Amino acid sequence: MLHKKFALVLMFAAGTILLGTGCYKDKTVAVDAPVITRTVSFSQDIIPIFNSSCNGSGCHTTGGQTPNLSAATAYNSLTTGNYLNVDAPDKSLIYLKLTGQKGTVMPVSGSNKDYNALILAWITQGAKNN
Repeated sequence: MLHKKFALVLMFAAGTILLGTGCYKDKTVAVDAPVITRTVSFSQDIIPIFNSSCNGSGCHTTGGQTPNLSAATAYNSLTTGNYLNVDAPDKSLIYLKLTGQKGTVMPVSGSNKDYNALILAWITQGAKNN
C-alpha cells in the first residue's frame, strides 16, 4: 500500500513539473537592449513578431487568447483592448506582459529582448498602423 501511495505522489509531482514548465514563466525580463531610434513599422516589424511568436502557436489568434494578434486584426485588437499607452509606453499592457511585469512572460517559450525593444519603440513612436 505504501508503494502505491509513493507511486501516486511521484506521478503527481512529475506531472506538475512537466505541465508547469511548458506553460509558466515566473521571471520579469529587463529590457537592456539598445534604444531603437529608427522608425518602427507595424506591418514590417511588429506583425512578423506576432506571426512568429504569438499567433502562429495558436495562442493569440481567432478563437484563442485575447488579444487576437493575427495580421488582419492585431492593430484593432491592441487599440480597442487598451493594450497600448502612448503617453507612458513602458506602462502599456502589452509591454508589461512581454516583460513579465504583469503576469506570465510572453511568449511563454521565452521573452525576446529584441522583440520587446521593437514593440516599446513602436509604442513610443505613437503606435501607428504603418
